[in-house]
Amino acid sequence: MINQHTISVQVNDQPGVLQRVSSLFSRRGFNIDSITVGGSEEAGISRMIIVTSGDERTIVQVENQLNKLIDVIQVLHVSSNPMVARELAFIKVKAELSIRPEILGVVDTFRASVIDIGPNTLIIQVVGELRKIDAMIELLQPYGILELSRTGTTAMIRGD
Repeated sequence: MINQHTISVQVNDQPGVLQRVSSLFSRRGFNIDSITVGGSEEAGISRMIIVTSGDERTIVQVENQLNKLIDVIQVLHVSSNPMVARELAFIKVKAELSIRPEILGVVDTFRASVIDIGPNTLIIQVVGELRKIDAMIELLQPYGILELSRTGTTAMIRGD
């Protein structure tokens, strides 16, 4: 059965590491649904959070291939454990004065926030699980989404 899987990869913070990791996926015909990269709790080490789809056999193969890369320190299948996962999105919508109260109602419902107000637009920030972001985008679509920027998923295993 094909499911989405979240993998955490600790890597040396070196030029070209992201390219080598993404090339590994493309050479094997695996798709990356989402990838985020940033610093970690240790200087000189970055953490990649990769979301990909596949069956268990495919994910084991991906993990084994990642472990063979020189700059990879640790590979962890985060989604095989209880985890916390979030994404951030900025959504710029058309917002004439007359419809702003309606849009603000959607913003409040999703516990999102307005981070910029223009004469005819609002930029909304929403943080949450993928389904929450998708639902908010769907509700804002009728107002006219002018621009959308999403970070991709970041995740951690819960507890110890």
